[in-house]
Amino acid sequence: MMTLFDDEQVLEAYTEDIKNSEARETAERMIKMRKLSLDEIALCVPSLSMDELKKLEAEIMQMA
Repeated sequence: MMTLFDDEQVLEAYTEDIKNSEARETAERMIKMRKLSLDEIALCVPSLSMDELKKLEAEIMQMA
């Protein structure tokens, strides 16, 4: 019984991780396009906070 519960938790964590990864990739593409402000991107990708978007933007600008 304990193993089943742990497996459920692992699956939930994995699913959440995939959602966050997809949101981050979407925001990254939007930032690279430079067509939208961070406020507009935040409306399109509400699962990421403004702080996360600012950090992502800084990372992308460093690579450029």
